[in-house]
Amino acid sequence: MVKEDESRDRALELFLKIGLDERTAKNTVANNKVTANLTAVIHEASVTDGCEKSIGNLLYSVATKYPANALVHRPTLLEYIVSSKIKTTAQLDAAFSFFSHTGSESFKLHEFEEACGVGVEVSEEDIEHTVSEIFEERASSILEQRYRTNVGELFGHVRKKLPWADQKSVKQIIDKKMLALLGERTAADDEKPAKKKEKPVKVEEKKVAVVAAPQPSEEELNPFKDFPQPEDNFKVHTEIFFSDDRVLRCCNSKEMLNKHLTVTGGKVFTRFPPEPNGYLHIGHAKAMFVSFGLAKERSGCCYLRFDDTNPEAEKKEYIDHIKEIVDWMGWKPFKITYASDYFQELYDLAVELIKRGHAYVDHQTPDEIKEYREKKMNSPWRDRPVAESLKLFEDMRRGLIEEGKATLRMKQDMQSDNYNMYDLIAYRIKLCTLEFETRRASYYWLLHALDLYQPYVWEYSRLNVTNTVMSKRKLNYLVTKKFVDGWDDPRLMTLAGLRRRGVTSTSINAFVRGIGITRSDGSTIRLDRLEYHIREELNKTAPRTMVVLYPLKVVITNLDAGSVMDLEAKKWPDAQTDTSAIYQVPFSKTVYIERSDFRMKDSKDYYGLAPGKTVMLRYAFPIKCTNVILADDKETVVEIHAEYDPSKKTKPKGVLHWVAESSHGVDPLQVEVRLFDKLFLSESPAELGNDWLSDVNPHSKVVVPCAYAVPSLGEAKVGDRFQFERLGYFVVDRDSTSEKLVFNRTVTLRDSYGKGGK
Repeated sequence: MVKEDESRDRALELFLKIGLDERTAKNTVANNKVTANLTAVIHEASVTDGCEKSIGNLLYSVATKYPANALVHRPTLLEYIVSSKIKTTAQLDAAFSFFSHTGSESFKLHEFEEACGVGVEVSEEDIEHTVSEIFEERASSILEQRYRTNVGELFGHVRKKLPWADQKSVKQIIDKKMLALLGERTAADDEKPAKKKEKPVKVEEKKVAVVAAPQPSEEELNPFKDFPQPEDNFKVHTEIFFSDDRVLRCCNSKEMLNKHLTVTGGKVFTRFPPEPNGYLHIGHAKAMFVSFGLAKERSGCCYLRFDDTNPEAEKKEYIDHIKEIVDWMGWKPFKITYASDYFQELYDLAVELIKRGHAYVDHQTPDEIKEYREKKMNSPWRDRPVAESLKLFEDMRRGLIEEGKATLRMKQDMQSDNYNMYDLIAYRIKLCTLEFETRRASYYWLLHALDLYQPYVWEYSRLNVTNTVMSKRKLNYLVTKKFVDGWDDPRLMTLAGLRRRGVTSTSINAFVRGIGITRSDGSTIRLDRLEYHIREELNKTAPRTMVVLYPLKVVITNLDAGSVMDLEAKKWPDAQTDTSAIYQVPFSKTVYIERSDFRMKDSKDYYGLAPGKTVMLRYAFPIKCTNVILADDKETVVEIHAEYDPSKKTKPKGVLHWVAESSHGVDPLQVEVRLFDKLFLSESPAELGNDWLSDVNPHSKVVVPCAYAVPSLGEAKVGDRFQFERLGYFVVDRDSTSEKLVFNRTVTLRDSYGKGGK
């Protein structure tokens, strides 16, 4: 740790020298990948002794945004930055675009300079003149909207006319023009614009907002647009900087690429490689979408490759589950294979690595390896003869060496600035299994060392969702310690749990498509966003019905005891005369409403039933409360008496769902309803450390054993989905029996994502 801290301190000092502010520098040091990139950029640019802040900021952008397929041209760009030939973010962005399209191919310098505006000088006067012209053209609009004017649009117009203008100067001049034209900002400028008054509508679903679906982004329409074609895989994947100043630029030769394309027929080949040591969760849905989705979009092939390299944690149950879930998610593997299928081939490659002098058998303990890595020291066995390593490696394979007494390590670069090049372990003796530690640099180093084809590796961030945990270790703990009811508990973000909750695979894929294949580290997506996509689909596919969770008896006093009317209810809001979109509901003398839909005291903002008040029973009649029967405690409401209006002349605002007896004295259909909520109270329970279990929501599962349902629900089958009017979306659970149906709540009707929680 001491060496690691010293390395970070040196990096921090270097970053401060190039003018980064302290906060940015510290955040950079916390990210190993950006630290390695920025350190390499500073050395390439020969500014290890420092530079102007404006140049340093551009170098930081190069370290974080430069296209990986054109690393061979990065030194050229750095020369232009250090010499101030490229000095604005607009020019730099244009350079990124130019090199992204150029890749590792050669280019003409004058074309690059023209594309990046090299030599073009935009003065303050030029910007002032252009901004003045734009303000004159739009003066009336700006005066009308004042400080609500879309300044971004003004920026866009300036950028169109002066693409190489300094954006900071543009902003300052626009701000100055706004102040000169409008004067100081007033309180009225900060008020939200008044909305036009609209005719009030009936409140039928507790003021649920109806939100228009957002327009799909370009990435949603084509999330795979940035992936290269197979024939383009000759560009540099990564650069490896060795401590002896050598630089390895990993890429396929044209000969190697042509050989690969001949074998594959030019098709895209991908793989989804889950470990069979647990149930798949929603993070795996993203991995499946990328691997299977890319292959499908490009008419290619995707392997389902089980990474069965740890027999201690693997079960056939998990393998069967993964196969089933992949199919349920809508993906069809080209082939199903196992890493163990290739153990002999991998062993042979390891032998070849030793023969080429790129690997050795080591006897250091894990603590010694850690210490030597921190000190950047070579293992005492690093330079042992090849023949000796070959014999020892064979002894390892045959089980002649005790577990933990030997490992096969790759001979990389123990003095590198990249700790992923510190002679990583390729094999260890552990139940005769393969254990290969790898990162991007070491992975391509290995392929290069063995003269193997170098596939394109796309690194994207793992998917994290709020109010849950994704760690298999934590999920396993929740299951084994009975915090939840198994791997498919509807409160878990396992795909089996989501399926049992009633979530569809198509809505999960829509969610993954919507968040995009981002490379940003540690992205956490709000649960609301997943729920938005769930509602979007269920709103179109789940028929409406009525269920009362906590029934309160209502006796219709002006209806005969034996009278039962069969009324028509709609499965879909816009249903007309189509009989398939209509179901029958009985209306009789005894009706049940939600207990929460009655109050003893009425108020203006309350749309439920109260003494002397009238409400509409959905698809039925208006009823007016005429009497209330209380329990002995004089507080608990036992029964309500009401009169119905058969003429429907009364037009109350409140509309309630209800269930009635289908015949006199016979209770309605009884069902069990399970109301599921967030499993954890906080958005990031994993950040609570050892206290994460204290954050479990004690009300994440509420069972309602005796809810009342309309008779037509009695025909529902396991997996059928419904919208219970005013309550949410529900699915028939597999615990249902012929005597009693069980429903799981999938999601409520509330939609905070669509209302701004994006």
